[in-house]
Amino acid sequence: MPISKRHALIAAAALTLVGSGSVIAQAALTKVPSEVQAGAYKLDSSHGNITWTVDHLGFSKYTGQFANVTAELSLNSADPSASTLTATVPLGDVLTTSAGLTRHLKNADFFDVENHPTATFVSRSVTVDSTDATKAKVEGDLTLRGVTQPVTINVKFNQAGPSMGGTYKAGFDGYATIKRSDFGIRYGLPAIGDEVKLHIEGEFVRQ
Repeated sequence: MPISKRHALIAAAALTLVGSGSVIAQAALTKVPSEVQAGAYKLDSSHGNITWTVDHLGFSKYTGQFANVTAELSLNSADPSASTLTATVPLGDVLTTSAGLTRHLKNADFFDVENHPTATFVSRSVTVDSTDATKAKVEGDLTLRGVTQPVTINVKFNQAGPSMGGTYKAGFDGYATIKRSDFGIRYGLPAIGDEVKLHIEGEFVRQ
C-alpha cells in the first residue's frame, strides 16, 4: 500500500525528533571536570572494581580483582580540592583464576579475612594537575589488616552525564602502588613481589 504524503511527513517528523533526542543526550555528556554536577555520589558496585597485579618469582604477574567495592564521593566541581572520597573493600570477595590461590589469599598468610574482613580508604586531600584538569592526586589513608598507611591514588576523570536509563554518572580511573609488607603481609617475600599495583575503575551515581 503506498504511503500517503501525510504519513510520510509524520514519519519524517518522528525521525527528526528521535535524532534530536540522540544529539541532546550526547551533548549532555561532558569530559570537562568543571561541568560535572556537584553533590553526593555513590559507587555503582556492578561497574566498579579494583584490579591488582604483583610479581610472581620474576616469571609472570599474578593478577586478580576485588569485587563488590562500596564508595561514597562528595564532589565539588567548582573547588575539587574540597571533594572527599571514602571506600570499603570486602577482602573476602577477592577474585582470581585459581580457586587454590583465592582460598590462600583469604587466610592469615595474606588478608586474614576472618579477623580483618574489609579494607578501607579515606581521602585527606585532592590536588588537581596544574596542566590537565582531568587528572588529580587523591591522598588518603588505607587501612588493611588493621594497619593504616598513607596512599596516593592518581585519578583520571573519564566523563560524566546520563547513562543508560537516564541515571547521572561520573566515571573515573585510578592508579596506585602499595607495598604489602607495609601492612604486615610478608608471605613469600622476596620471591613474590612486595609492590602491588592497583587499577581502580569506578562509575559513581549522583544521589
